[in-house]
Amino acid sequence: MSPLRRLRAVFATRERIDGEPRSANGASSFHLVWELPATPLLEVSATLEVLQPPMVGRLYFFALQVSFATERTLCGGAHLGLQWNPRFPGSTAANWGGYAPAESGGGLLAGAPSPLPSARNDPNTRDFPWKVGRRYRLRVAPSPDASPDVHAWRGTITDLETGNETVVRDLHTHGAYLTAPIVWTEAFARCEHPAVAVRWSDLRTVNSAGAEVRPARVRVNYQGRGEGGCDNTTVVVDELGLVQATATQRQIPHGAVVMVPSQGKRLQAP
Repeated sequence: MSPLRRLRAVFATRERIDGEPRSANGASSFHLVWELPATPLLEVSATLEVLQPPMVGRLYFFALQVSFATERTLCGGAHLGLQWNPRFPGSTAANWGGYAPAESGGGLLAGAPSPLPSARNDPNTRDFPWKVGRRYRLRVAPSPDASPDVHAWRGTITDLETGNETVVRDLHTHGAYLTAPIVWTEAFARCEHPAVAVRWSDLRTVNSAGAEVRPARVRVNYQGRGEGGCDNTTVVVDELGLVQATATQRQIPHGAVVMVPSQGKRLQAP
């Protein structure tokens, strides 16, 4: 092996625990994929709590993701969540936006105007003064204000301390139902930047029959080193939920299936 190839091989196997993520979008991402029966869903929600906030002026995004579908096809997807975004007041924002499927051009989904202001005039990202240590329920459900000929999905954020529900906006799709929920963290920061941690809990769905179903398990997915991800992101299970953390030693491996901590009596997916 030539010295150049040997050097490349060394760098390919070396852990990426510092430097910028080399992914296409400049973020290191990791996900919790809900294990659920493949049935149409009419509502998806999860509770998010920022435990350890970012300390640098970089974008971090913590979101609940859903896909839209009909009986025959997928119709794109969208993500609802909180952002640490230095371009917004106090670096706090909320986002509810998504994309059409690739075969339809993959453009941004249209929707109704948001009732929230936006310092950047961004239709998807809005000013939202979330607080560290406070629990927020992220919920995607049919909009009660949509006309019958439009599939409109409303993203709301409820502060569970005050009970105040905030409508972020409605998104319009061809999808008649939801599928494939995921929660994730995207860190647009250097791998060695100070650790950030969030907790996910109270994962729930409502299926087309009106029954509430909660996943008993989730599958852990990390953006691989070859895809530009950092190797020092991890998932930790505590007594309250599922914690995603950056800049720390990985404790649960990629592809692992972990149990969702029980939070009272509930109907769980098998």
